[in-house]
This record gives sequence, structure tokens and C-alpha cells, in this order.
Amino acid sequence: MAGHSKWKQIKRKKAITDNKRAANWTKLIREITVAARAGGGDPGGNPRLRLAIDTAKAANMPNENIDRGVKKGTGELEGVNYEEITYEAYGPAGVAIMIDALTDNANRTVADIRKILSRNGGNLGTAGSVAWMFDRRGQIVLDGERHDEGAVMEAALEAGALDMESEEGSFTVLTEVADFHAVQDALRAQKLEWEDAELAMVPKNTVRVEGPDADKLVKLLDLLEELDDVQKVYSNADVDEDSLTDD
Repeated sequence: MAGHSKWKQIKRKKAITDNKRAANWTKLIREITVAARAGGGDPGGNPRLRLAIDTAKAANMPNENIDRGVKKGTGELEGVNYEEITYEAYGPAGVAIMIDALTDNANRTVADIRKILSRNGGNLGTAGSVAWMFDRRGQIVLDGERHDEGAVMEAALEAGALDMESEEGSFTVLTEVADFHAVQDALRAQKLEWEDAELAMVPKNTVRVEGPDADKLVKLLDLLEELDDVQKVYSNADVDEDSLTDD
């Protein structure tokens, strides 16, 4: 099983500023709203909403914000209609990039994405150009210093996980989409708390990125994630952290 992007590891080490936290909350509320609109306001019968709420709570979002997002989705409160679009792109060193967006103006969103790509060594691809390089998977990340590797592996695999990887002080459990919540429940039952859990686009293979391309790529990925309309960015990059010059 190919490792997940090293860029994810780098991101987890970065300090979260108040501005970044506020921007993250905005995106989480948007996901809650769309999930509730698509599958109803009961997280017990709506796995996507359940995940969105769990993620929001992990980000310390107040319950009233979560409730307001759900009600916007169910129509109890007025809300914006968002369109879900996935863009495929290439970055420096030929890295494949998947960009998930929720937008109320697709023309604005694609223009913003294209501008960032073109100014930072990337370009927008056609539909299907890079998607084949990724698998849709559940991805659960646990702190390797807090938990025993054997205990995590046993609980995860018994619940139907595909694999578990140990890397840079963390454990990453990979699941089929259908088994994602069952594996979460199994870990929770064993009091194994995770740092991050999402349905992600996991690369089948990674591309090693070193030297100046590493800095350029990380800057590009960060700029894409900072766009208001962009929810998630995935790549098949294995970034050489020793090559990075920026903090």
C-alpha cells in the first residue's frame, strides 16, 4: 500500500493561527450544510454528516455553530446552495493534485484555481487525467507516541481496516469507504483517540519531490487550500522535508 502524502505530515507540524482556525471553521460549516442537504439532518442515518460533525467537534467548533450549519442544510434556516466540484491538476515535478471544492460560483472558483496553478508551476488537467492515480479511502491518523502500535493495528484490522502505516511518530489506518465508521467505532471502543479522520484521495504511488521543487510545491498546495471555495487538496507527493527552506 502506497504511503500517504508527506505533505500531510508537514502540515500537521504547522502552528494553527486564529485566522486559519476561522477559515477552517467556515469550510467545516459549509461541509455540514451540504451533507445535511444531501442526506438529512440526522447524523445517525447520514454518515457524511456524522463525519462532518465529528471533524467540527475535533476542531473545537461550538455546538451552536454546528446546529446552525445543519439547519441551513435542512432548510430550517436560509442558506447558500453549493455545488460540489473536483478539479484535477499537475504541480511542480509532475505531481498529481486533486482539489475538492464547494462553491456557489463555479466560474470564479476555476478562475482562482487556474491563476494559482499557473503562477506556481502547475496547470489544470482534464477530467480523469490524474484521478486514476488515487483511491478513495478512509484515513484515520493517530499519535504514535500516545498509543501502542500493536493495539491500534489489532483493533483496526479486526474491524475491517485495509492496512496501517507507521511513519514519523504517527499511525495511519486505511479503510474502504464502507468500513470507515465501523473502524472508527472499534478504535473508540478501545479508547484509541485519533488526531484526524477523513475520507481522502490516497495516492496509489508517490512521487519524490526534492530541491527547489519541494518549496514550490508546498507553497502551491498551501495557496490552493487557502482558497475559500476549496475544501480539500490531495497530492501524490513525497516531499523531502530537508529540502524545504521556509518555516
